[in-house]
Amino acid sequence: MNSPAPDRDRPGGEQLVKIWFGFVPREGWLPYDAEGLWGVAVGPDTVRICNVPFLQDGVAEEDVVRFTTRPDGRRWATERVEASGNCTVRILPIPDGPLGRSARAVHDRLAPFGLGGETFSKDLPLVALTVPASADLPSIKATLLRGEAEGWWQFEAVCVTDEWAAA
Repeated sequence: MNSPAPDRDRPGGEQLVKIWFGFVPREGWLPYDAEGLWGVAVGPDTVRICNVPFLQDGVAEEDVVRFTTRPDGRRWATERVEASGNCTVRILPIPDGPLGRSARAVHDRLAPFGLGGETFSKDLPLVALTVPASADLPSIKATLLRGEAEGWWQFEAVCVTDEWAAA
């Protein structure tokens, strides 16, 4: 039986479909084993992801994934078939750090880079960001590392490119 992450608002725009990703919950982390992301159909069994994942590793906004449809009508991702070149970074502000529990402060620190993303909830200010392939990767990584060193946040890069690794 799946424990899906809380559903998020549907992004505006095109005809979107919900694609589910299943995974093994991490020890000491959120108790979910599924996350639904929105996508735009690009083929009969493929979608382009339209929002940033909070829990699913190895996928980024604008990646194309293949899915299968189960008898209950839910579409479940089976593989990533086209990488967008974008990266996914998750940031959790340290409650007793300089930013407190403020997701807004995290967004503000990274706003100069033009990064888009979402906040999990008011109670859990986990920020998930899409880092575009065209972004200033060395400066973004330096800011993330500085923020971690100075106690602003903890972060993890969960979908990265060779360019990210080399930056």
